[in-house]
Amino acid sequence: MPIGRVKWFSLEKGFGFVESDEGADVYLSASALPEGVATVKPGTKLEFGIVEGKKGPQALTVRVIDEPASVVANNRASYDDLATMIEDTIKILDKVGNGLRHGRYPANHEAERLAKVLRGIAGQIEG
Repeated sequence: MPIGRVKWFSLEKGFGFVESDEGADVYLSASALPEGVATVKPGTKLEFGIVEGKKGPQALTVRVIDEPASVVANNRASYDDLATMIEDTIKILDKVGNGLRHGRYPANHEAERLAKVLRGIAGQIEG
């Protein structure tokens, strides 16, 4: 399986990019992250499968190999990182709330992404 490092990832947008060890940019969807992982920081080392998507290579079956110190599993994120995660989540919740006010439930993939994000933040808050 290919290995690479996260270039950037947006919790609000639900995606980012990984630079593979071969130098290729690979799309990373939030839905490809392992269970319980809501976001990844730049520099996080990942192992992943690749499938050819509509716009190029896309990461699947992601496994975190090495994380920057501030997001190591079972440790709390820094205050700044957690504040950013919460602020991004508020934006997502506002969008969902507006849809509900107009009689629209979120699509399944959006609901799954939101649930994953909320579980991740809850885990960070609980410590």
